[in-house]
Amino acid sequence: MRQDGNQRARVAGRSRARRVAIVLGLLALGYGALAYLALPEIWRHYEHRPSMESEPRFTRTADDIPGDPLNVALFGTEPEMIEAFTKAGFTQAKALGLRSDLRIGESVVLDRPDLNAPVSSLFLWGRKQDLAFEQEVGTSADHRHHARFWKSSQQSEDGRPLWLGSTTFDRGSGVSHLTGQITHHISADIDAERDYTFAALTHAGQLVSWYRVTGIGPTLDGRNGGGDRYYTDGEMDVGVLSPDNVVQSHPPERLPSPPAIQVKDWFFSGLRPLLSATRD
Repeated sequence: MRQDGNQRARVAGRSRARRVAIVLGLLALGYGALAYLALPEIWRHYEHRPSMESEPRFTRTADDIPGDPLNVALFGTEPEMIEAFTKAGFTQAKALGLRSDLRIGESVVLDRPDLNAPVSSLFLWGRKQDLAFEQEVGTSADHRHHARFWKSSQQSEDGRPLWLGSTTFDRGSGVSHLTGQITHHISADIDAERDYTFAALTHAGQLVSWYRVTGIGPTLDGRNGGGDRYYTDGEMDVGVLSPDNVVQSHPPERLPSPPAIQVKDWFFSGLRPLLSATRD
């Protein structure tokens, strides 16, 4: 009888193990379906500009490494872009070259201003940025807000081109984690810089309206072309510049995102203090 009891226990044990394996398998399948199929599809939205679904999401470095994500876009002519950022307190960055490279090096080492310091080249559609803007923080170009923009083939209803942009904050100079080249390291919270850029344009009265579309999607531990960490709710802010840079007396109209996106962004806003507590 003891042998029969042991056999029944072994059979019962195998049966429990199979049930546990089935439950774990179903949970894993459910997680996979939710994380990789359902939620990414729920969080994709282009209701205010369907044509932007086909646009790229990342820049690339000269070595063809994925660079900084695209997180802003603006409708406006080139003169309007330059004037809007000038009114918002930015200056236009010079192109890379021996003289400009030496000046930014002097600015960083000697802690001197360089209001037109160059930014490194990133590429979209096989070409480097068409426009670049910066705003120094402190006494040198070591810490600065900066944005790169590429002119796309899309146009607004009034015929003004769409500029796709990447905006980040340089938190200091150093060496690339991936290539060993001298570079600026970016702050991990790229949403903060996206928000800052549009707040600066709004304060200058240069935005008529704005809305959000899906950018790279929610990311907790991304890495740019220099190996710098970043995190984001994955949204891209799209703005319409004031025609002829006429200063707007009222805040820009904001077109709402779908409820699911609002919930996702609310969740990410709660995560940001926790993520910012980690080192860049």
